[in-house]
Amino acid sequence: MTADRPNVLIFHVDNLGYGELGCYGGGILRGADTKRIDAFAEDGFQLMNYAPEAQCSPTRSAIMTGRYSIRSGNTKATAPGMPGGLVAWEKTMGDIFSEAGYKTLCMGKWHIGADEGRWPTDHGFDEWYGPPFSWDCSYWSKDPWYNAERDGVETMYQGRKGEQVEKLDVIDFDFKLSVDVEMNRRTFNFLEERAEDGEPFLIYHNYSLMHIPTQPRPEYRGRSGHGDFADSLLQLDGDFGLFLDKLDELGLRENTIVIFAGDNGNEEYLPDRGTAGFWEGSYFTGMEGSLRTPCIVQWPGKYASGIKSNEIMHCTDWYTTLANAAGILVPDDREIDGIDQSVWLTGEQQESNREGFLFWNADQLYGVKWRNFKLITKRQTYLTDPALDLPFPWIINLDIDPKEREPFIYMHTWVINHAAKLGQAFAESVKREELIPVGAPLDFVPGPMPDAPDHHTAHRGG
Repeated sequence: MTADRPNVLIFHVDNLGYGELGCYGGGILRGADTKRIDAFAEDGFQLMNYAPEAQCSPTRSAIMTGRYSIRSGNTKATAPGMPGGLVAWEKTMGDIFSEAGYKTLCMGKWHIGADEGRWPTDHGFDEWYGPPFSWDCSYWSKDPWYNAERDGVETMYQGRKGEQVEKLDVIDFDFKLSVDVEMNRRTFNFLEERAEDGEPFLIYHNYSLMHIPTQPRPEYRGRSGHGDFADSLLQLDGDFGLFLDKLDELGLRENTIVIFAGDNGNEEYLPDRGTAGFWEGSYFTGMEGSLRTPCIVQWPGKYASGIKSNEIMHCTDWYTTLANAAGILVPDDREIDGIDQSVWLTGEQQESNREGFLFWNADQLYGVKWRNFKLITKRQTYLTDPALDLPFPWIINLDIDPKEREPFIYMHTWVINHAAKLGQAFAESVKREELIPVGAPLDFVPGPMPDAPDHHTAHRGG
């Protein structure tokens, strides 16, 4: 294994609110001292303005393809009976890393395809173990109106590239409590194999917490003294620490890019409600509580350490940035929204290469973010609130109104110029390549690009 072929470990945390961890203003204020993650942030590059999409399936498709979820037709968190999933045409991070000779593992929730041709092992991953959708089904066994024979069950799946996936254990409440133990074990086995054979790897490990039910394993129950949610935070912190310890034990830490990141904003329903901390709102909205989640990265000796930055990074940017780190060419035959952030993460420049982005909830455009400003077209604070169409877009200055309580329109109407440029660039891209509709058949391919100057050129990471 050579230093120009770094390993990649993405530790992806489900529904992690901005205000949960100590390094983001939570920790002991949430009843849980998240020591291991906080220490990782202190020695790493801590992103204070990392943007997922508003829901988990959209974020996961965006990370895996480097494309806004509206492009791939994965605009909503899917559940049994709902259409969705990546078409075969999409080139995931698993695809491009596998084609470059990396060993690849997807562990846990995929949530962007649940039938033949759409599984992780159909999109470049050598191995996968996880649920077909999400973890909501673990609550079914606690529902007195539920009948497994009548209403069906969800099971864990496992698969290997080139083979049919197979069903395993039924997912119920008790199974969910300990599922991370098994997922950790499988990922550690994969790491041990890579340490032995020396092959570079990409691991996309999707931790089950802080998704509902937010319940800790027995050995963590009662440890915080502040209830199940705080105990679950301690479990998350402890398990992430085990990953760092395992990398150290195997001598893999120095040449591994480790990313700790949430997949979207905080849970909203009680008793599992999280918090956006300094910001306001929840997932499934256009508030900062939905558009920011913790993200910390380390690559020893390569990425800057001890940095805390409020510059914008969008989740699509990992696709191009990690490709750059591994010397992998980003596909040049499709629209890619991810921007290479290498020179920022290495400390060669203080500014991110991204000034803003468009944000949707499902297939509805909610607004545009540019630097510390937001132009909002739909107003929704929490998941449980109705989404209101605004007669005139609000302009929010996050420096002076982080809770997004009041529009400050007339002073800042110049911001519309920047938002319009971002909107126009997206509109032009849709003319070049049609959006893939929700529920598109597996063999769907976006319409051909018209005769025009070739805007696609092969590039490394951007």
